[in-house]
Amino acid sequence: MKPKELLCQWVDAFNNTDLEAIIDFYDDNAINHQVANEPVIGKVAIKQMFEKEFSGAEMACIVENIFEDGQWAIMEWRDPLGLRGCGFFQIVNDKIVFQRGYWDKLSFLKQHNLLIE
Repeated sequence: MKPKELLCQWVDAFNNTDLEAIIDFYDDNAINHQVANEPVIGKVAIKQMFEKEFSGAEMACIVENIFEDGQWAIMEWRDPLGLRGCGFFQIVNDKIVFQRGYWDKLSFLKQHNLLIE
């Protein structure tokens, strides 16, 4: 599967808060680094990260653009509250091995009335 196709399926799973489907996209040793946070290493830890995030806020990813370059899928996104960001997904053998996301954590926390960590 092409990286862009896999990312589109990942977005669908994310928007449905389908944790099992989301985690199936990751390699066992994947790294998810949302730059506002410390890197999360390994499929088990990434699953725990998503469990915590989904329990803390309603999230949705509205895709504005998806680009593909070799093993990489790059996405510009926004959410229903107007937050914008971008994500970079390195995909090898149909699994996400590395993900990096850029977004404004302070704005996210304020929009969802969450405590600032």
